[in-house]
Amino acid sequence: MAKVLENLPKNNFNENLLVGLETSDDAAVYKLTDEIALIQTLDFFTPMVDDPYVFGQISAANALSDVYAMGGVPSVCMNIVCFPSCYDMNVLGEILRGGFDKVKESGALLVGGHTVDDKEPKYGLSVSGIVNPNKVLSNANAKVNDKLILTKPIGVGILNTAMKENLLDENISKKVIETMIHLNKYAAKSFDEINVNSVTDITGFGLLGHILEMAKASNVSIEIDSSEVPILEGAISMANMGIIPAGMYKNKDYISKDVLVSDIDTAIEDILYDPQTSGGLLVSVSEENAEKLVSSMLKNGSLEAKIIGTVKEKSDKFIYVK
Repeated sequence: MAKVLENLPKNNFNENLLVGLETSDDAAVYKLTDEIALIQTLDFFTPMVDDPYVFGQISAANALSDVYAMGGVPSVCMNIVCFPSCYDMNVLGEILRGGFDKVKESGALLVGGHTVDDKEPKYGLSVSGIVNPNKVLSNANAKVNDKLILTKPIGVGILNTAMKENLLDENISKKVIETMIHLNKYAAKSFDEINVNSVTDITGFGLLGHILEMAKASNVSIEIDSSEVPILEGAISMANMGIIPAGMYKNKDYISKDVLVSDIDTAIEDILYDPQTSGGLLVSVSEENAEKLVSSMLKNGSLEAKIIGTVKEKSDKFIYVK
């Protein structure tokens, strides 16, 4: 798949295209005026929870996240819906209600969308956002000696797998859902207060996969302290039981050649590769501003804000985990 995508035609140079395909960034950014650039993204997927309203919230939060990762504010959204015509339409209504409520929380407007008849339900959003062209953030500007900050705990993929098998108690399940529906809007508010160098959000490629994209795009190596990475309660015990999603193995197979892992528990390593749904932001910020950013994010309502690593000069591997 990756080779096929690499062979797709490339856009001709356009000075107004500020962020395109080249860096595997979270969204495209196109300059409209000297003060306004358009952020464009979309995302949708199949249900990972049984509650249709919660599924709608998770999908919307996930799609909106790309705009925050680019330093922008979402403005207009449209629904993307695949739904079986033979299903109860009240279920679809709950999915759309969940999406609407998250879009409303973001401050954007939901203005329509498109629906197709499909045998498997799918839902997400196309999102347009706005950013000042001089304040666009990307995954390609991490600087040597920067600190990396993560704004949500990881382990969602493993715990979603466990939830499907009814292996989690109610409190842990609630925490997993709370993590997925939480908007990265609150962590991103701090970008108005403190300059940061590089940002991405953590989704299906897992923590290490998205760190790899940042490291490659920035031509640096990144050192991660696994003991500082926030992990959801229950994820380690489930990983030790072998409750692992297939996506973890795919991520590890693709990424591990660029990663050097020191002597850490296998369960922790698996969680670092675990695919996330609606994960947090990964932020590269100067060492002198790191603690300030952590405090600001927590004050603004971010679920988490933890320093988990350091940007280093490019070395043999892109990622070092200790």
